[in-house]
Amino acid sequence: MANQSRLSVYLVALGAFALGMASYVTAGLIPLIEGAFSVSAATAAQLVTAFTLAYGLGSPVVVALLPGTYQRLGLLLALAVFIVANIASALATSFISLALWRAVAGVGAGVYLAMGIAASAAITAEAHRGKAIAIIMGGMASGTVLGVPISLLLAERLGWESAMWLISALGLIAYAGLQVKLPALPSAPTLSLVRKLAILRSPYAMAILAVSLLAAIASLGMYTFIAPFMAAADSGTVRSITGYLWVWGIGGVLGSFLVGPLVDKFIGPVITLAIMLLLSIALISLPFAASIHPLLTLLPIALWGAVGWALQVPQNNELVRTRQAHGDGNLAVALNESALYLGSAIGAASGGIVLALHLPASTLAVGAGAIAAIGAATQFIIMVRTR
Repeated sequence: MANQSRLSVYLVALGAFALGMASYVTAGLIPLIEGAFSVSAATAAQLVTAFTLAYGLGSPVVVALLPGTYQRLGLLLALAVFIVANIASALATSFISLALWRAVAGVGAGVYLAMGIAASAAITAEAHRGKAIAIIMGGMASGTVLGVPISLLLAERLGWESAMWLISALGLIAYAGLQVKLPALPSAPTLSLVRKLAILRSPYAMAILAVSLLAAIASLGMYTFIAPFMAAADSGTVRSITGYLWVWGIGGVLGSFLVGPLVDKFIGPVITLAIMLLLSIALISLPFAASIHPLLTLLPIALWGAVGWALQVPQNNELVRTRQAHGDGNLAVALNESALYLGSAIGAASGGIVLALHLPASTLAVGAGAIAAIGAATQFIIMVRTR
């Protein structure tokens, strides 16, 4: 990558770091927000719902409506909206206004990530696009794994608002850098909304999104229930899962960064197939490792985190590669992010049914592994039919 392009990609990744913090920090702030606004924990938790729903459902709509001739302006505007929404969240005087601003932040975050990935792909040589996307996804993973604990420590000392101020400050740094360093982006073809929505009739694009959906149901769905799984008698009755979550997160950061060069050297769909197979193996092996000793689960958990986060690099790269010429590459990436959030919700609901039926905790991991295996089979069918 040329120096200016490389710097722009890293600045986009810094914004993604702030985005990763904003996506997951609210869950940790619930006790503080609960006290600050005199609401119940269940009510405070709806802030997470507001952000994720707006991110997953609102951002594709906004991306679809944005004109292709203003790619650079759209990226900067989305980041500005994200920054303003987080500042407004820190200044919110009522819970309702806070919830509304978290929803606005969710839309800005989703649009920014989709356009940031597409912009980085546009200014990077095709031989290095996988690495560029990996840097951005690694930035988001790092924001989740490293940024969230730092912001929570800050919030415990200075109040929950300080976490929002930190996110806003990082976003401002990224915005200032991109305003100066981001080069002009090539204009996408001017398409009507109907033409853009033609992507929904593309069997190949829909198949890619289906694999992302299945991966999210398996990986993010199981992540929701890692605590009850490890607390089960068959898993060693682990009381504290903090260390296990750190291992999962660190694996995710490493996987996000390391997969980039592989995507640039090998065929993306092959990488996706390998990732889905490894994800299935990691999840299915969790109960067997736990039955021997809880610490042995650290190995499949690390692998699970690594491949779960790494998957979106080849997926987004393939979507950009195949849809950019049609003028809907940004929308394709936004839809892929929506598939992740929808898959997470489906996985959480499915796991809740498993617990409600009082099935063994191992059912959670084995079921998630089976869904990942279905995703691998789907990916194999895609490759065969495409070939």
